Amino acid sequence: MFSGSMVALVTPMQKDGSVDQQALKRLIDFHVEAGTDGLVIAGTTGESATLTKPEHAELIFKAVQIADGRIPVIAGTGSNATAQTLDLSKAVESSGAKAFLVVTPYYNKPTQEGLYRHFSTIADNVSVPLVLYNVPGRTGCDMLPATVARLAPHPNIIAIKEAVGDPQRCKELVERCGDQIDVFSGDDPTILEFFRFGAKGVISVTANVAPGRMHKTCAAALAGDFETAEAINSELVDLHQLLFVESNPIPVKWAVHKMGLIDEGIRLPLTWLSEAGQQVLLPALIKAGVVK
Repeated sequence: MFSGSMVALVTPMQKDGSVDQQALKRLIDFHVEAGTDGLVIAGTTGESATLTKPEHAELIFKAVQIADGRIPVIAGTGSNATAQTLDLSKAVESSGAKAFLVVTPYYNKPTQEGLYRHFSTIADNVSVPLVLYNVPGRTGCDMLPATVARLAPHPNIIAIKEAVGDPQRCKELVERCGDQIDVFSGDDPTILEFFRFGAKGVISVTANVAPGRMHKTCAAALAGDFETAEAINSELVDLHQLLFVESNPIPVKWAVHKMGLIDEGIRLPLTWLSEAGQQVLLPALIKAGVVK
């Protein structure tokens, strides 16, 4: 259902922190024109943890409306509680989103059995297919391949975004359940290694600032042309690293602002990129031709 370069879209905000609907349209049009293969709305990079439920739902409905079938939308609906995740998922079930991205419950540190029951419960009770999201660096828990393999046969689970950053994890997931669900990279620096082991796409931070090249990199890798993919990706290597010079999405929101696409809005407890961070990131943006 999904493949290629899917952008983990920043949520544009005005300086007072309110969601900027006009900038949202500008961003979505930008990605459609650049060839981005999918939009992930209200994920980690979209500051989902700072959105109220009404804002979260409105953002998803609005994004699908703006996309208007030109690009598929994956909606982030995960939280740290099963009931809360289900409540939000049901609230946006009619939005037209093609899938829900559901993160492993953060802070609680559930067991593997708890993770299995959490995702099974959500998948059993919504009509929209799920993309599992494993990002232990943010959540404090790691959903192991054995647990993913238990979940993979569920007819309403279609993929996993694996953000461990270890290509061997991708290899194991593809070997265990690649015939049942797709594996997406959630780690830009290792995307080509993931593709070599059978990943079908990436949910990318870098795609916010270099969408065309991310699309071309993924398309070449999926076609087996790793020489071309390596050549394009080499232009983005510094960005893959330096867009995390401070906690995501702080650096990427600053970069997208420098591109003239969004205002300077971000929500506490996140803060605008520091002067030191700007001095590190700006040369990489210039080198990659993202800004002048």
